[in-house]
Amino acid sequence: MKKNSILLSAYFLLILLVFPQSAYAMHIAEGFLPVKWAGLWVIVTAPFLVVGLRSIRGSIKEKPDLKMLLGLVGAFAFILSALKIPSLTGSCSHPTGVGLGAVLFGPAAMSVLGCIVLIFQALFLAHGGITTLGANTFSMAVVGPFVAYGVYKALQKMSAPHWLSVFLAAALGDLLTYVTTSLQLALAFPDAVGGVAASFVKFAGVFAITQIPLAISEGLLTVLVFNLLVSYSRQELYDLSVLKKEV
Repeated sequence: MKKNSILLSAYFLLILLVFPQSAYAMHIAEGFLPVKWAGLWVIVTAPFLVVGLRSIRGSIKEKPDLKMLLGLVGAFAFILSALKIPSLTGSCSHPTGVGLGAVLFGPAAMSVLGCIVLIFQALFLAHGGITTLGANTFSMAVVGPFVAYGVYKALQKMSAPHWLSVFLAAALGDLLTYVTTSLQLALAFPDAVGGVAASFVKFAGVFAITQIPLAISEGLLTVLVFNLLVSYSRQELYDLSVLKKEV
């Protein structure tokens, strides 16, 4: 009951923080990217979505009960990534929420869930955009989950505690998402003097002040939710191979 109360309080607080803001956020805004770059990121992202759909189909076919858990990690990513917290630089930053799904279902499946999350945010929250969907999906739903999954697996091979593996997976997945977004913007808008490198430093500086504490907070919240799932869905997590090493 205590864990449930903490989780519900955290979700309630997060939902209260979701409100429209007319600020530059980590999701690249509608129409912001030149057409060639918007199209390029769609092409780069598409194969990951195809593999992800196959991964989800296989998981559900093998164990239909996992649909609810899939929905939960999708909702978790939606709520966290919908937050737009003002930065001291005049921009906005937000968590991503993709680490949990990457740990449970793998990075490919989370790519699809992340793309769906971004579509809903673009259509209903004016957060991101349809023309920039490919770029936003690549940074948040491809790079973020793959980094999170890689970190988690590497730490587990090193016999690290589950809580530490989950924490660092979520936190680093968040940070690498913002690094990727900064690189995407730098490639599309290179600095007149310093080129892509100088532009990358400028864009990265826009997010850095708020993104580091946000990544730490996301890591802690992800550990909390993961531990709650372990308490109530241990068999499902065992089937996903998340707990096999521990058991």
